Amino acid sequence: MSKQNIVIVGGGSAGVSAAKALSKTLDHSKYQLILINPLPYRIWLIATLRLAVTQDEALKKDVFLPYDKIFLNGNGKFVEGKVVSFEASKEGGSVTLESGEKIDYHILVLSQGATWQGPPAFPTTDSGVKEHLSSIHSKLVNAKDIVLVGGGAVGIELAGEIKDEWPDKKVTIVHGDKFLLNPSYPDKVRKSAAASATARGINLLLDEYINEPDTKEVQGISTASGKQLKSADLVVQTRGPRPNTALVSEALGSASLTSLGLIKVRSTLQLSEYDNIFAAGDVIDWKEQKQSIKAAAHGAIVGANIQAFLNKVPLKPYKGSTEMIVITNGKASPSLPDLEKDSGLAYFDVLWGISLGAWFARLAKSKSLLVPLFKADQGY
Repeated sequence: MSKQNIVIVGGGSAGVSAAKALSKTLDHSKYQLILINPLPYRIWLIATLRLAVTQDEALKKDVFLPYDKIFLNGNGKFVEGKVVSFEASKEGGSVTLESGEKIDYHILVLSQGATWQGPPAFPTTDSGVKEHLSSIHSKLVNAKDIVLVGGGAVGIELAGEIKDEWPDKKVTIVHGDKFLLNPSYPDKVRKSAAASATARGINLLLDEYINEPDTKEVQGISTASGKQLKSADLVVQTRGPRPNTALVSEALGSASLTSLGLIKVRSTLQLSEYDNIFAAGDVIDWKEQKQSIKAAAHGAIVGANIQAFLNKVPLKPYKGSTEMIVITNGKASPSLPDLEKDSGLAYFDVLWGISLGAWFARLAKSKSLLVPLFKADQGY
């Protein structure tokens, strides 16, 4: 009797978490666990902003790690390829790779992540990744007046990295709201983010929009309201991500997605109409901020629930995660004029809402960018 395939599409935090969980529990005499990802390695996006700025060779070795050590005792198979479509039924189906290869599945996990703009927008080929990093770095090196379009975590952290490397470059964050970040966080946290940025000499232009969709060199640029940034010579997109779910709409119809393109799921992270298809990570419709730690929690629930589904026992609901955010402002060097004010922020939505201050951002993230946790997760 041939083995039935458990196929995971996407090797980010959610996909790896699900794969690790299932490699421990699956009966590998009956099931073949397959993880599919376009690149032969996982990218630790949290550290790539610093990498784009510094081109640090040591960091480069640590943020692109392969999948060869994620399966317990080798109980799993990695396939390098881009899934371009899938067929679904309540008894199973198949996924089709860009190469034309088809892989049947008994159970499918959709964890293909998000699409980005600007520095985190990595192509799906190794040569493309290298060219992308080189291109972004070259543009940053040559620029004197940089405009970052989007004042969420990516914009704030990239601005801090630029100021670390090139203190004399002019950096402006343009953000379409009255405060940085988004309304999921209290105003006091958003104001703290602004204070941390301006303490580094980063300019803020709030309640303004720039319609330029690309990261490109410019000779001045205007906001949507007509405000002139005459000396700007580089625009960098730092807007938030969008779910990578086009193939889901094509396979299951637009009704399977929300108006924002997120996959509709039950509390068990199964799709509404399919018991044998699960989803996790940035692609799902769940009222919480999209973050790596939450995607990993989704993957753990999905792994446990797939095993429960196979064992014909009740599945567990995902109950959400505590909202939190830790934002760096560069490396938090002791040479900063006001280390406590200049080096980031941390907020946890527990009790009345706890702000731990820049000291926590420095301790938890600023220096290491959580790379040791990523390496451990990948088995390195």
